[in-house]
Amino acid sequence: MIEAKQVSKYYEDIKALDQVSVTINEGNVFGLVGTNGAGKSTFMRILSGVLKADQGEITIDGHPVYENMEAKSQVFYISDDQYFFPSGTPADMEVYYRVVYPRFDHDRFVKMMAQFDLDKKRKLRTFSKGMKKQVSILLGICANTKYLFCDETFDGLDPVMRQAVKSLFAQEMTKRGMTPIIASHNLRELEDICDHVGLLHKGGILFAKDLEEMKIYIHKIQCVFREEGDAERAFEGLEILQQEQRGSLYTVTARGTREGILQKIQETDPLFAEVLPLSLEEIFISETEVAGYDIKKLVF
Repeated sequence: MIEAKQVSKYYEDIKALDQVSVTINEGNVFGLVGTNGAGKSTFMRILSGVLKADQGEITIDGHPVYENMEAKSQVFYISDDQYFFPSGTPADMEVYYRVVYPRFDHDRFVKMMAQFDLDKKRKLRTFSKGMKKQVSILLGICANTKYLFCDETFDGLDPVMRQAVKSLFAQEMTKRGMTPIIASHNLRELEDICDHVGLLHKGGILFAKDLEEMKIYIHKIQCVFREEGDAERAFEGLEILQQEQRGSLYTVTARGTREGILQKIQETDPLFAEVLPLSLEEIFISETEVAGYDIKKLVF
């Protein structure tokens, strides 16, 4: 388990992180969402022990991570712009990481490089951005760490490769209990892979919640009523997060159980009422608007 308690970080007079607290449990995929400049990369570097927090505490499995090689041996950090030796090849980077990570799987790295059609002896400076990302991911997987930090990892990958990487993460979670922590500015990238999602804005966590729990207690309903005034009676007493009307069609997003919301609406005997699936984007919009934020300005 990774715990961040009241973590703050300053760059001269700029507050990059402001008392951020979050818990990341083992065996989950934690998504950290935020705009560019929200503090995602700074937070990821602090979580992985690359940077030191000015205030607060970071622990991995109960141990402080900064300047703690034992704790760091459980972590592999893939940055948005991964460092490679200036004239290095993937084979050179493997030699380096085998020293840092004693459990590095050489045979698997060679096999996966071939599967991804990547030349381990080619100079990395000649690789495209997407190819460099693939090499970084394979190095991270083969390091066999418990936690894998991924900062904008899907950026630069084509759709087929994104899906391949997500499948690879799922295999590692099933096989050895790896816990990925993925930072992204794009909610849609995280929707089909994350269990928990946190929203970082202006250096602070707006919220961090279990995605399935959010889906259980937030629902979108479309309905058409028989009489004028039925809508007001149907929605009275419900915790409405969003409401839209187009002609006679009402679309509302409400907090509560599916059964409870439908039962209240059905009391007015509507002509039509059904629950629609909610996307991660719609859930976040509802949650953040309640908190007084416009997520379309924050994330998209």
